[in-house]
Amino acid sequence: MKNIIDLADEFKACQKTLLALGDENRQHLILEMMQMGECGGVRVGAITQKTNLSRPAVSHHLKILREAGIVKMRREVTKNYYYFDADADAMNRLLQMLTHAKEIMESLPDRSGENI
Repeated sequence: MKNIIDLADEFKACQKTLLALGDENRQHLILEMMQMGECGGVRVGAITQKTNLSRPAVSHHLKILREAGIVKMRREVTKNYYYFDADADAMNRLLQMLTHAKEIMESLPDRSGENI
């Protein structure tokens, strides 16, 4: 039971990251940014052109991704460039939680009722 309680705590610590990654529009945004191949960063306008989202919607989703530690922003005078540089602690927490969940699931007996 302690393992499940620990897993619940780990899950809570990952909620911001999971929420950011769980949205279909943000997933689409991330994929488009990856396919652009601009390691130095991309501007909101360039991302908007690749999606069916409005410029304010793209900005909103980028803000959520930034707050979750998935995307960072670099400002050059009046221009903002968004790029991937995930917070290592947030990613490590997510990996640890997923690994822990997998270990717990693998240790549980079959509960499907199919092997009765």
